[in-house]
Amino acid sequence: MSDITELVGRYLRTWNETDPAARRAAIDELWAEDGTYVDPMGVAEGRDAIDATIAAVQAQFAGLTFSLAGAVDAHHDIARFTWHLGPAGGEAIVVGFDVAVMNGDGRIASVLGFLDKVPA
Repeated sequence: MSDITELVGRYLRTWNETDPAARRAAIDELWAEDGTYVDPMGVAEGRDAIDATIAAVQAQFAGLTFSLAGAVDAHHDIARFTWHLGPAGGEAIVVGFDVAVMNGDGRIASVLGFLDKVPA
């Protein structure tokens, strides 16, 4: 369980990484080459698309950070967790719930995201 919790922490840190080269290196290390990210706003297939999605979210919500909002619940190679996006130490502007599925080599194969709170 602690390995998956650490992996989720690394996953959230990639969403906060604003240096493009460092973010891409983290994505390449963390995600399977054919990984997919799906949420109500769109679908990203492959590392290039995942990187572009994260960059777009950072541009839309500049200065805000992602944080884990509670414990990671996991079994087998599947984890679910709630996250917040907001100013450091402030109230969350966006709240989401993700389900991450890992592949056999410990990388993320897919993330299915749900948005519980979004700005009007």
